[in-house]
Amino acid sequence: MNSAGHPEATAHRGLELTPFRGLRYDPDRVGSLAAVTSPPYDVVVRPDGLLHLESADPHNIVRLILPQAATPQARHEQAAQTLRRWLAEGVLTTDPEPGLYVYEQRAGDGLLQRGVIGALRVSDPAERVVLPHEDVMPHVVADRAALMRATWTNLEPLLLTYRGDDTTSATTALVERAAEQPPLLATTTEDGYRHRLWSVTDPDAVARVRGELARHQALIADGHHRWATYRALRAEHPSPSPWDHGLVLLVDTVRYPLRVRAIHRLLYDLPVRDAVAALDGHFQVRRLETPLAESLDTLAKAADAGNAFLLAGDGAFHLVDRPEPDLLARTVPKDRPEAWRTLDATVLHTTLLAHVWHIPDDSAAHVSYIHDTAATVEKAERDGGTAVLMHPVREEVVRDLARQGVTMPRKSTSFGPKPASGIVLRQLDP
Repeated sequence: MNSAGHPEATAHRGLELTPFRGLRYDPDRVGSLAAVTSPPYDVVVRPDGLLHLESADPHNIVRLILPQAATPQARHEQAAQTLRRWLAEGVLTTDPEPGLYVYEQRAGDGLLQRGVIGALRVSDPAERVVLPHEDVMPHVVADRAALMRATWTNLEPLLLTYRGDDTTSATTALVERAAEQPPLLATTTEDGYRHRLWSVTDPDAVARVRGELARHQALIADGHHRWATYRALRAEHPSPSPWDHGLVLLVDTVRYPLRVRAIHRLLYDLPVRDAVAALDGHFQVRRLETPLAESLDTLAKAADAGNAFLLAGDGAFHLVDRPEPDLLARTVPKDRPEAWRTLDATVLHTTLLAHVWHIPDDSAAHVSYIHDTAATVEKAERDGGTAVLMHPVREEVVRDLARQGVTMPRKSTSFGPKPASGIVLRQLDP
């Protein structure tokens, strides 16, 4: 059996992690390492978060992962020009030896996460080596692919998880030994997280890690669109090519369990009053005169009993729960497992968005996906839209569906902590 509980097939190649020469900021050329990092591209809250990061340091990584220009082509070319300039100026430099990187994140509340960063072979879904659990939006994949084509660089690592056991003892030991050594870099970002990075270049140590991980598979915790982008770019270039691999962070969640949070929705063209009115006869709606934290507690209790959401944007919170059973029977597809059919994200997309509110969920003009709860509420109140606040899915539900080959609705979960963008990049050789 492999680490996710599937029988090993003879053709199963497992995780193939390859060392690479990391592209990293020269600390002598930037104001501070913390000031040039960013959350992943899809976590940055536009426009406030983007402007804040751009002003933090002229070399902040958002200028590469979220370039700003009038057209998509101009944005991607701008990122490529910026990258070339930073390379010429020595702002970004390539490490002298290829290696795997041990990466640590630590928070003041006791959270500790460590993992291994490397270039992972991009596998086909049929191999069941890398398991997705969410659907993706084609236009986002197309945008990320165009950006990578323009820059010839993996700008930020995906977050993948595997289930360590007795067969990964050398990998565990390598991670723990590295954490006892002086790091290549150490910084504390403004969210309070401490980041440290080490390079492992010893060929024997690298070979042991590669051999162990080759017997395992991984779950995509964060980065479904980037993984789909890797697959699209690999398909465009005859193998062997640099596009056969993509930058990832692998975390053993037996040793370092991830946190699971919800990703909320902002519906731009739907005022709260209209959203609530359309729910009449379909869901129970209760207005809550409580602050955000207390309202989220109410949502959590309601979610224990069934599908539940919080609507916000008009200065109050509205608990939406107890869907009408006949409505669910008519709108939720019946060709999926029960665990999928009862997901809040499933009911939101197939029932509320598609049938009650008549909002397309695949257009950035209608729906935004935001990780920060307070920011979602604030933007809804400012823009006159509706914030739909979600309750997180349990990790075991996510992993079980992924093992069955069933993907959840897009942006159903937020696993973390996510690797900071700007810690290490992987430049491809054209």
